[in-house]
Amino acid sequence: MRTVLDPTGEQQASVRELLPRPASLRGRTVGLLDISKPRGDVVLDRLEELLAAGGAVVRRYRKPTFTRTAPVDLRHEIAEQCEVVIEALAD
Repeated sequence: MRTVLDPTGEQQASVRELLPRPASLRGRTVGLLDISKPRGDVVLDRLEELLAAGGAVVRRYRKPTFTRTAPVDLRHEIAEQCEVVIEALAD
């Protein structure tokens, strides 16, 4: 059992089941979400290289600002286009 922390200020953490992880990312569509923190794109550029070399199809997304949640339209777009999502945070 893993504990997933949600930074939204809830009084009691919700219990959430983790989704099963794919055995491989080869051939899968992986979304890379840049939350707009400085240098997050540097991390994602390198990650994109590694994922593509391993056979993943990579799609890039960017939040307008790191201070707010991703807009609903962006979340829907990512959910419809990707099987796996990696969110980058850097400074």
